[in-house]
Amino acid sequence: MTTLADFVRCSHKLRAAVAPHIVGLLRAGVSVMLDFQANIVEVRAWMRGIFEEADVPHLLHVLDTPDEACLARLKARNAEADHPFAAIEEQFHRVSKHFHAPTPDEGFNVLIHQ
Repeated sequence: MTTLADFVRCSHKLRAAVAPHIVGLLRAGVSVMLDFQANIVEVRAWMRGIFEEADVPHLLHVLDTPDEACLARLKARNAEADHPFAAIEEQFHRVSKHFHAPTPDEGFNVLIHQ
């Protein structure tokens, strides 16, 4: 993956592939934590479909972190050079502008982390 379009394409494929497995785990009584971005309504609707199909309780964790703190963390990770991809500030802004906080009408149990 080298572009945002690659990420979107691959994440759709990944969600389609793992959803039935996650439902099966939940129905078997296994707790599952999804470390997927839930920054848009479409992805949260996918998550909702999983726990509704499995008929299990849920909790959506929301990180309420200022952009300045996120950028500082991004720069620190880039400085460590522990991975082959180093996002730049422009990419951060291009991606973060798509964030839409969950609203009450989406029906999630939400825990906000400041």
